[in-house]
Amino acid sequence: MDICSLPLDGLKMIQTTARSDERGSFERLFCTSELGDLIGPRNIVQINSSVTADTGTVRGIHFQHSPHAEMKLIRCIKGRIWDVAVDLRKNSPTFLQWYGCELSSNNKKMMVIPEGFGHGFQTLEPGSELLYLHTTHFVPSAEGGLRFDDPSLSIAWPLEVSKISERDSKHALIDDSFHGILI
Repeated sequence: MDICSLPLDGLKMIQTTARSDERGSFERLFCTSELGDLIGPRNIVQINSSVTADTGTVRGIHFQHSPHAEMKLIRCIKGRIWDVAVDLRKNSPTFLQWYGCELSSNNKKMMVIPEGFGHGFQTLEPGSELLYLHTTHFVPSAEGGLRFDDPSLSIAWPLEVSKISERDSKHALIDDSFHGILI
């Protein structure tokens, strides 16, 4: 596994390699000995998956408030997505900046999104499936969200948004009262 830093402080990309032969392939997605420095004292406590049927669908932008802030490791295991992380950390030098990249079943990349970031994605292929590894349990009362089309963020989604959940479409826009989240 190769770990590289991305333009926003704390945001990382893990590149894995599949070993293939005539039978197929084998690939390690998570290993505490290889990712120990990155994960630190955290534990993976929850693993989720999502399947999104239609191209152009956006899910997110979601986060959890402290003390339930979470690190997420995001991997596309089928199809292709445009994955986006937004820095929401109060007093961060990259506050409200975002980073997006393609994750796919072919490119073998996994985005590591630290505490204090929002996360969302857009499907680039129908039936795209994601695997999420979380360091904190989901706590509904700690959940937060940002609008995918918030002009304060100006996220460059690669496709026209074809579907968005009612909940995600109703998140408030960022205004002068939003100073970031504590982690």
